[in-house]
Amino acid sequence: MTDPVAKLPSELDQLPDRDPEETAEWAASLDAVTKAAGPHRAAYLMRRSLQHAEGAGIALPKLLETDYVNTIPTSAEPAFDGDLEMESKITAWNRWNAAAMVTRGARFGVGGHIATFASAAWLYETGFNHFFRGKEGDGSGDQLYIQGHASPGIYARAFLDGRLGEQQLDNFRQESGGAGLPSYPHPRRLPWLWEFPTVSMGLGPLSAIYQARFNRYLENRRIKDTSNSHVWAFLGDGEMDEPESTAALALAAREQLDNLTFVINCNLQRLDGPVRANFRVVQELEGAFRGAGWNVIKTLWGNAWDELFQLDTTGALIRRLREVPDAQFQTYATRDVAYIREHFFGAEPALAELAKLLGDAKIAECFYSSRGGHEARKVYAAYRAAVEHKGAPTVILAQTVKGYTLGKGFESKNANHQMKKLSVDEFKSMRELLGLPIPDSAFADGLVPYGHPGADSPEVRYLQERRAALGGPAPARRVHAAALPQPEERAFKALYKGSGKQEMATTMAFVRLVKDLMRDKETGRRWVPIVPDEARTFGMESLFPSAGIYSPLGQTYEPVDRDQLMYYKEAKDGQILNEGITEAGAMADFIAASTSYATHGETMIPFYIFYSMFGWQRTGDQMWQLADQLGKGFIVGATAGRTTLTGEGLQHADGHSHLIASTNPASLNYDPAFAYEIAVIVKDGLRRMYGPEAENVFYYLTVYNEPKQQPAMPEGVEEGILKGLYRFKEGTPAAADAPRLQLLGSGTAIHWVLKAQELLAADWGVTADVWSATSWGELRRDALEADEALLRGEEKVPYVTQALSGAPGPVLAVSDWMRAVPDSISQWVEQDWSSLGTDGFGLSDTREAARRHFGVDPESVVVASLAQLARRGEIPASKVKEAREKYGL
Repeated sequence: MTDPVAKLPSELDQLPDRDPEETAEWAASLDAVTKAAGPHRAAYLMRRSLQHAEGAGIALPKLLETDYVNTIPTSAEPAFDGDLEMESKITAWNRWNAAAMVTRGARFGVGGHIATFASAAWLYETGFNHFFRGKEGDGSGDQLYIQGHASPGIYARAFLDGRLGEQQLDNFRQESGGAGLPSYPHPRRLPWLWEFPTVSMGLGPLSAIYQARFNRYLENRRIKDTSNSHVWAFLGDGEMDEPESTAALALAAREQLDNLTFVINCNLQRLDGPVRANFRVVQELEGAFRGAGWNVIKTLWGNAWDELFQLDTTGALIRRLREVPDAQFQTYATRDVAYIREHFFGAEPALAELAKLLGDAKIAECFYSSRGGHEARKVYAAYRAAVEHKGAPTVILAQTVKGYTLGKGFESKNANHQMKKLSVDEFKSMRELLGLPIPDSAFADGLVPYGHPGADSPEVRYLQERRAALGGPAPARRVHAAALPQPEERAFKALYKGSGKQEMATTMAFVRLVKDLMRDKETGRRWVPIVPDEARTFGMESLFPSAGIYSPLGQTYEPVDRDQLMYYKEAKDGQILNEGITEAGAMADFIAASTSYATHGETMIPFYIFYSMFGWQRTGDQMWQLADQLGKGFIVGATAGRTTLTGEGLQHADGHSHLIASTNPASLNYDPAFAYEIAVIVKDGLRRMYGPEAENVFYYLTVYNEPKQQPAMPEGVEEGILKGLYRFKEGTPAAADAPRLQLLGSGTAIHWVLKAQELLAADWGVTADVWSATSWGELRRDALEADEALLRGEEKVPYVTQALSGAPGPVLAVSDWMRAVPDSISQWVEQDWSSLGTDGFGLSDTREAARRHFGVDPESVVVASLAQLARRGEIPASKVKEAREKYGL
């Protein structure tokens, strides 16, 4: 009978076999080994052959998974460059104070996390003592993405080195008094310490990749030498379930970002239980990272395991480690040695024989504590290999025990993420384990004490000397960037004068403005255009040949449109970041560029343009990350509104992004109607974000793809544009006693209300004044500030109240957004208020039909205006019915 396996198709069937007889001999040899020595021996020989081929430079596909052992054997570990005993003492103090800080905070019910740092303490300490460059040396230092739940350990180290005091530790998670510590890494709340907010899990790894990429971007564009900066991202194995965590792995490998290292703390636990209860997360992660092209270093076992591996002459131990699921291995760490002998070593006779050679103490050490992530020499070897590896990013998979050193009540327990404190007895047991000189008398008041060896102790001197040699304290955030000069007025004047008879969409107006600003001699090179894809949709193709699209490889091919004026040009020093179809990646670009003023002391001016529907809705979490990280720049929602993007329909029709954006205090949100408004807003934005009194804000502008004639800027409207409202066109009364009202329009809606103004006057003898509402959000922000001032006893009238004061008649606000957007200012308007908007789902149709559907077209505005006047008794109600019939509503 023919072997069924032989029938399976293979890519090898397509390759010519020049010597079938030789091929058959190799196959027969493998069959013979399998029969004589078993399949494990055959597999070993095959893997050795692949390893030899790789070393000889023979191109072969790589294995995606290796055995469940350390990548770097003990015999290959480099010499440890430090005082291990001293570093052990420092780590012990940090473990103690991290646990003490959270436990003391439990008195106030503020919570905190202990177990994460307990498992990762050596992963951080080894880096701080030997690898992480500070900002006081040459260059920008390293960028550290600290795992959010490990923050107590970082505070504990800052306490040890004198950057924090006991009072601050006691105000952990109690910030309102001004002297507290934020729960997680947060630059807005503790800007001298934290650079990167990371606790919205998944965003840290994504941002770290794009930060490493942006470092190369700065270097390749010759803005700053970042060759000595390394990006370190500390992650949990459970965090890798977030899709953002692995979204850009291929990018990092494709661009050979060897300035990037992921350190994944594989304690095999999520927040509620095992990561891969029935599988092995380390092996899964190894396959994912190797498949993406990363260098993978597994640091799984401590030195205690060396004896076991040496005794494993049959490979039975490695086979058993390969098959035990995570949840079972977690259980081993909580059960007695007898259980381990039965359930681990009892799996096959060879293991049972091996176990007879091991004492209970050895088994307990191996299964309870000896993990690669808990031993400084193992971690040091992995980090050294990572920073020396060239041509690809590195991921270190370090195995630990969650809750390590906190006692049996914490270690490897499913609930340890929710456990916020230790008892006094548990602290005393921890003290004995760590060997700390803390007397029983220190617990006299019932509180666990903080521990400190003294400002002039050998431990503190060692710590500070190590940091000094590496360039100063870390983590640390420093802002040394100088203000940027304002660009020449010429670029703005082009939009001030309007477009004449030519029609131009506001999307195109913005792109033209930025294109001119990128030519500015002083600041032009600092602009960073970012687009996820469809740059041509936004009229940006003119930037391709002039600015170039960034690629670290340059352009290794001849573009298909090379003979065209606006051909697709890639360059190593290209200015445009054209990311492909990834709004998340483009936002990560934006965050890196927008915070370069602090990270690298180099101020960049990013603008990120995208389909408005795919901004705040799709990547709103990153918008908050941007605010948290004190980023600056222009976010541009193009093809905005619910009715301007003809034919695209529900999934593209954005009528709500301004409502979502209004929830972010750092976002200044504008919905300009005309090109000159864009010029005024961008000019002032450059002043506010990059001038001498720089503010930590960013701008959200919505622009439209509907071509319209752009008027010239009227006199004296700049203040109103920036504050959010000004009268654009006053109505001409048909008669002295003509009914009157105020029409407010934002963005493209200004054109509907202008047409409605004409119809009201011509058909109904009603006079309407038209106002351009450039920012509902800024009007509301100002009004809220006025309300807050009143609580302090200060008299302040909101700008919107002042602007409309005395304006006759009711107010009708119209926009291409849901009504909640303009309605957000209604309480500060003295006149009768009403609004029209695009509530509900979008739909595919012409602009005119869509606007009629939502009731925001000019005729609908007329009917709504007449209805307001009728309610006030200024016109007969019959006029409203007559208008509906006239316009076919």
